[in-house]
Formats: sequence, C-alpha cells, structure tokens
Amino acid sequence: MGGGLGGMSAAIRLAVDNYDVTILEKGKRLGGKLNSHCEQGFTFDTGPSILTMPWVLDHLFLNANRKLSDYINIKRIEPQWKAFFEDGTLINLTSDLPEMIKQLQSLCKEDASEFFNFLHYCNKMYDFHVKSTFKKSISGIQDLRTMLSVKDLFSMEPMKTTNQSTKKFFKNKKIQQLFNYLIMQSGSSPYQAPANLSNLAHIHLGLGSYYVEGGIFKIAEALSKILHELQVNVHLNSKVKRIVTQNSYAHAIELENGCLFEADIVVSNLEAVPTYDTLLNNQPITPEEHNGLEKYPPTVSGLLLLLGVNKTYSHLAHHNFFFSESPKKEFQQIFTEGIPATDPTIYVGISAKTDPNLAPIGKENLYVLTHVPSLKKDETWEEKKDEYRQIILNKLERMGIEGLKENIEYEYTLTPNDFQQDYGANGGSLYGVVSDRKKNGGFKIPSRSPLLKNLYFVGGSTHPGGGIPLVTLSGQLTADLILEQDLKYNKGIG
Repeated sequence: MGGGLGGMSAAIRLAVDNYDVTILEKGKRLGGKLNSHCEQGFTFDTGPSILTMPWVLDHLFLNANRKLSDYINIKRIEPQWKAFFEDGTLINLTSDLPEMIKQLQSLCKEDASEFFNFLHYCNKMYDFHVKSTFKKSISGIQDLRTMLSVKDLFSMEPMKTTNQSTKKFFKNKKIQQLFNYLIMQSGSSPYQAPANLSNLAHIHLGLGSYYVEGGIFKIAEALSKILHELQVNVHLNSKVKRIVTQNSYAHAIELENGCLFEADIVVSNLEAVPTYDTLLNNQPITPEEHNGLEKYPPTVSGLLLLLGVNKTYSHLAHHNFFFSESPKKEFQQIFTEGIPATDPTIYVGISAKTDPNLAPIGKENLYVLTHVPSLKKDETWEEKKDEYRQIILNKLERMGIEGLKENIEYEYTLTPNDFQQDYGANGGSLYGVVSDRKKNGGFKIPSRSPLLKNLYFVGGSTHPGGGIPLVTLSGQLTADLILEQDLKYNKGIG
C-alpha cells in the first residue's frame, strides 16, 4: 500500500517470490518524496538529492535478476560538498584523503593527525550496522543483542552522542561542525543522536556520494519499470480511506472512492504514526501502545526553494552547505525550542553542474533546502514562508552567491505543509523518525505492527531509517520479515 521507495522495494522483493502484489498510490505517479518538478527548461529533484550506499540498489536489482546499470547511470561526485563558513573559510568534503588531510592541517594540525583514527572509528561503526541493522529488520535492543556480541554493543558507545564522538577526535569548531552535520541526512541532531551514527562519515568518505544521470528521481522510474516487468498491480490516483480490520487482522483496504481491496498482508508505506491516526482510527489502540509511539517523534521538515537562475555560479559545486555561526544554537532552536533557526545552515544543490541538460544553457537549477522543525498541530507556513525565504536568500548573498535575488527567473516553494499534505509525512517530516539516544536509542518504529498481526510498515519512520538507501533497505528487510513469518506459519510454528 503506497508507492514510495520503501513500498516499491518491498513490492519487488515479494513479487520475485511469487506474491500477488497490489500497490495503491494516491499520487499520479510512483516515487513518493522521490519526485521531480520541471518548468521553463529547469528540472529539479523535489526529494532526496544525494545518493549514498548504491550497493543497496544493486542488491535489490540483483534479487530481481536485473542489473542496476541497465536502468540508470550512476556517477560519483567529487568533491562531495563545498562547506562555506561566515568568516570565508571553505572546506571541500572529499574522498581524496590526502587532500582532506591537507585542508584539515590548514585549520588545525592536531586535528589532521587524528583524521585516520576518526575514519577507523566511523568504519567500525559502519561494520556494526552491516552486521546488524542493515542485515535484518529489528525492533530494539533485544534483537540487536542476538546479532552482536556484548563487546560490540559496548563498542557502539550507546551512552554517547554523535557530537561527543566527533569531539573525541577534533578540537576545531569548524571541523566538528562539518562532520557533525552529516547526521542531518537522518534529520536528527548530533547533540541527541547516538554515537554509532558516526558511520555516516565512513559512508561518505569511504563509500562516496553519487548522482543519477537525469535526476535522482530516475531511481523511482527504474523501480516503476521493474514493477511493470514483474506484473505488479499498480493503481495510481487511489487514495486510501482506511484499513478494514477484523479480529486483530487487516482484512481489506478501502479507497476514498469506495473501492475495496481484500488482502492477506498489508504493507503501509505511509508513516506508522499517521497510519494509526488516520487509517486505523476505528481500531482501538491501548494507552500503552499509544505511549510507545511517543518515543518516535518526527524528524525535521524543510522549506525548499526551487530556483531557476539566469546565470551560473562557477565557485559553487554540485552540493554546497552554508553553515550557521553557532551550530549549538541552531540545533537548540530547531530540536528543543521547536522554532526555525535564526541563523540556519542552508543546503544548495545544483544538479546542472553534473548534468547540464537539467537547466538551459548559461543558467542553473538551485535546490535550496533549509531544515525547520516538524509541524505542530494545525500549524501553517503560509504566513511565514516569505519572511524565512528572505532570511535564506539574504544569507546566501552575504556568503558569496552574489546577485541571487535579482537573477531568479523561476521559483517554486515547498513548505512543511506540502510535505505533510502530499506524502502524509508526520508533521511534514523529511526523514521519518528522529534518532535520539535518550528517547529511542536510535531505533525506529518496528516494521511489524503489534496491533494487527498482518500489518507491516516500510519507509523512513520504520527500521532502519530515512534516506534513499535506508528506505530502500526498509522495503527489502520488511519483505524478508514477511517471508520469514509466512515460512513459520506454513511450518505451524508462527
């Protein structure tokens, strides 16, 4: 149910195992947040803009007896980021390790000498995930204990945050800020997320960042093609009204138009909390179950400006970050106070740098994303989006994108309300569920519902988390869980 990246991944995995799969998608095409917007010769991704861990896609395609390269062309991006600071400091995040060390030496020689120790630490954290969270759908620490030794569990430093692990190796504030900010790819705060998520540094510097020729949304088109080849039933423009239940089982799916689809297994690609609140509002949920969901708050949302500009900026790269002066204040405002940062970090992606066909000659397509708090109940960005837009554009001009405002010839804005309305994201969340060491230990909502025996979840709110590779993994791992449960049932032990 639902044709986002997680839903498509699960559908492919199950169809390969001869399940009769039906996708019910409320949008006019598959992909969910993995979408695009085209106007006046400019093409923009409107969802994820950075691809990491392409081996996850490789695995999915191979499982379907197909080659990823037959469907999409993936390119490695170097430098991965350009990081701009208010005082004029520039750091290129790159997998060219000698060049990376050279840059760190210019800021702090002592930190540069710790760089390889930091990489070794992050590589170790990545290996723990490969052996556990990337391998199987897990619901918490008890499952993790069956997959890792006690020594490994302590080595993951469960009592430390990502920021604490970064500070263990680096003293320079800018270097700390650079590596801490990687955690925002999960929509979480480095001051609250567990230390094991330092694995993101290895994912970038060890495995690399990638781009899909034609736009990241081409991944959704490739998966759609495989679904067609596997003869999966896909119904577009089909908004789900409710999940019909009977005796602790999901019995059927009812659409807004009254159509009913009976089901033996239901996989919800809508985030878990909105699924319970909107599609299962006729199903009693105990206070204990409701309180259990409270430890999984939504990640940040975002204000996204898609800007077609009638000039090129030669000093910018494909991926650019314009950092705040005080990251601690920025994260305090967003995550603790629940207000937009007065001095936000701003991401500017220009895919035309790598793929010139995405903008007219002599022009560029700027994807300008600023993270903001998830929506409070009945909150709207309609009145404040213009004011925050000015804060963003003024900062970008101040930090080197000269004449930006006067050179905008096309503009399209997406607010947290749009992400909530279009994709059912809880509070407009971009990445699902926040990773918080104290609230949930970095774990996500379990893939199998405790409320209904045949209801499962995929997507950023469930294991293993948000972002293209993890959401794709969520579909595969949830499908594996379904296959495992069916095997137990057929043997009479489940």
